[in-house]
Amino acid sequence: MKSNQFLLMKQISLAFIVIFLCGFNLLQAQLRLPAVLSSGMVLQQKDSATLWGWGTPGAKVYITTSWNNTTDSVTTTNGALWQLKVATPAAGGPYNINISSGETISLTDVMIGEVWVASGQSNMEWNYNWGEKDMAAELANPRNPNIRFFHVPRTTSAYPQDDVKAKWVVCDSNTMKSFSAVAYFFGKKISDALHVPVGLINTSWGGTPAEVWTPAEKITNDPELLSATDKLNRTSMGWPWMQGVTYNAMIAPLTKFNIAGAIWYQGEANVSANNTYKKLMTTMIDSWRDAWKKQFPFYYVQIAPYNYGDSNINGALLQESQTKTMDHPKVGMIVITDLIDSVQNIHPSHKREVGNRLANWALAETYKQNDIVYKSPMFQNAEKKNDKVELTFSNAGSGLKSKDKRVTGFMISDASGQWYPADAKISGNKIIVSGKKVKEPTEVRYGFTNTLVGNVFSSDGLPLTPFRTEHL
Repeated sequence: MKSNQFLLMKQISLAFIVIFLCGFNLLQAQLRLPAVLSSGMVLQQKDSATLWGWGTPGAKVYITTSWNNTTDSVTTTNGALWQLKVATPAAGGPYNINISSGETISLTDVMIGEVWVASGQSNMEWNYNWGEKDMAAELANPRNPNIRFFHVPRTTSAYPQDDVKAKWVVCDSNTMKSFSAVAYFFGKKISDALHVPVGLINTSWGGTPAEVWTPAEKITNDPELLSATDKLNRTSMGWPWMQGVTYNAMIAPLTKFNIAGAIWYQGEANVSANNTYKKLMTTMIDSWRDAWKKQFPFYYVQIAPYNYGDSNINGALLQESQTKTMDHPKVGMIVITDLIDSVQNIHPSHKREVGNRLANWALAETYKQNDIVYKSPMFQNAEKKNDKVELTFSNAGSGLKSKDKRVTGFMISDASGQWYPADAKISGNKIIVSGKKVKEPTEVRYGFTNTLVGNVFSSDGLPLTPFRTEHL
């Protein structure tokens, strides 16, 4: 009997030893990286890249980068997190990165170049599979190892997350079809102009208001912004609207990954709360920059004319808020009033030119390339001269022009506040506006309804930014 008990105790002891050793081995095998750090990725050139992950608390993690064959080390914290910054060289590759701590993770085909985040709603998401026509021509020669995609899937969270379910892929005939067309054309032009690899991180979701991309506390701690969320049209939303939920799940996990800048195409979901949109956008931009600990450039698309199905001018007022946002540091806005097929379509199809115009802003402002035309003409000054108004514009090139015989898109009001279609004549970088029924003009507007499309351009072919004057 005692021998049987002894044998049983011995078996139990052996079992505990096996379990202990297995558990010990599991603890030693916890080296893990976030999804954004993987083979095929692009790291920001001539800067520092943060490499981070999880491992055994107290264990050393050794990191070797092939571009300088240097090994650095860091100790994993009690919270099982490790993090290390490594210097990156000028653009090039492919390189390898080996990360070891009892086991080794090898990252291959790593490129060094320029990294941009692309975010917003459906016009940023829009791709070949959704009917984007400009991408069809790209499929003739689709594979481009100098362009890499990282597509963050749609997801939300009540709290900031530390990882996403995505992976870096090379641009080819399959990956291109489901990736943001605007981001692709932006990245292609940057890559071709600078002759560098470009990494594009698409993190966008159709229909989302800007509130969901902003940390929740930035909204809830601001009574004006919090009140504006009540104005959002949530009656038929098939997408999130609670503040911070996509920021937590689709932005926060990326903020350790060094980037050159961000591009943004959003606004249609906020037309009903247009008066606070500038404050919302600048708050969002600053919160992203704070999270990344970098004052990176932020370039965005002004929404296009669209019939929202009502008689107000909320779309024009949202455009105006976007124009006013341009006084924020290191931002730029492209105008696309000429890139629409119909004001009944909220998804303009000409995404190639949208991406190219965003790229021109980056090439001129971020990369300091000369001789690039990238700014649309903007209203500068209005001077009343009897029954006429003389308007002056910046960024007109060698002068303004109309693509038609008659200049359209202008409205003029009289002393009673009645609005009339205006007669407009171009004179260099000025436009003279009058109205047959207006003897005492008080205000002038251009393209300032939800659906009004003008036909005035700079001599370089960029459309005039919609505007309204103050009371004259």
